[in-house]
Amino acid sequence: MASNAPAYRAARTIPARRGLAFRLLDDRNFLGVALIAPAAAFLLVFLAYPLGLGFWLGMTDASIGQPGRFIGLRNFISLAHDSVFWLSVFNTLLYTVVASALKFALGLYLALLLNRRLPLKSLVRAIVLLPFVTPTVLSAIAFWWIYDPQFSIISWSLIKLGLIHQYIDFLGSPWNARWSVIAANVWRGIPFVAITLLAGLQTISPSLYEAATLDGAGPWQRFRFVTLPMLSPIIAVVMTFSVLLTFTDFQLIYAITRGGPINATQLMATLSYERAITGGRLGEGAAIADAMVPFLLAAILFSYFGLQRRRWQQGSRD
Repeated sequence: MASNAPAYRAARTIPARRGLAFRLLDDRNFLGVALIAPAAAFLLVFLAYPLGLGFWLGMTDASIGQPGRFIGLRNFISLAHDSVFWLSVFNTLLYTVVASALKFALGLYLALLLNRRLPLKSLVRAIVLLPFVTPTVLSAIAFWWIYDPQFSIISWSLIKLGLIHQYIDFLGSPWNARWSVIAANVWRGIPFVAITLLAGLQTISPSLYEAATLDGAGPWQRFRFVTLPMLSPIIAVVMTFSVLLTFTDFQLIYAITRGGPINATQLMATLSYERAITGGRLGEGAAIADAMVPFLLAAILFSYFGLQRRRWQQGSRD
């Protein structure tokens, strides 16, 4: 018995030493923190720090090559009396609301169409993705040629059909330019909405439609009472991303119009770049970018409440 005592004590100390590690690995809260820590550190370094630096620059008179000094809210007060800034706010809201609504309506229609049994369905889905995978600058150059005042294919076609008698100045008139860039954004954004909603449609059980049909529901009733409620969580997320991407759009506008004519297509993102990089006033440009944050937070809250609706649909009371 005496000879076995050291081995017995060693056998008891090994689980005692390893007990803490096993308990931590069995703790879901610890595992959650451990797994999310790398992503949190990444966001802290590459998102939180630039955001904080942007807010700090917005309260300074920094310029290119000059660190600047702290001036408080002077940049924001100056923007409150800046007519070009308020025009950019109007353009951004118009651009975002109209483009997002059109992308959702056309994307949902396209998703419903692709969800049916169509010939060459896989090929059609691949073609639908082409606008989304095409580089933004290439798309902008293509639309720039489409809207050319002398060689526009749209104007040429309408003239040949006898609908108009002269070429349309798509990018020379303020409102024509606004609708033109909105059309370009819609063309690029429809595939993202359509393919995402199509994935959601394919998760809806056919038995729900069969039960609704047996209850006498027509196509509109099935869409309203089955499709839309089941798609609502995905719609919330898709529309949030669509609004965020549209609101912060820069490449498409800058490549097609650069904010013209006479700031008619100047968005907050392009105006921030123009004031900060082209104009050299980093503090003022950062203040314009900071003014975009409340709108982006509103879109994030919209996504949060959309996800809460999903919990309600699954029977949770939270």
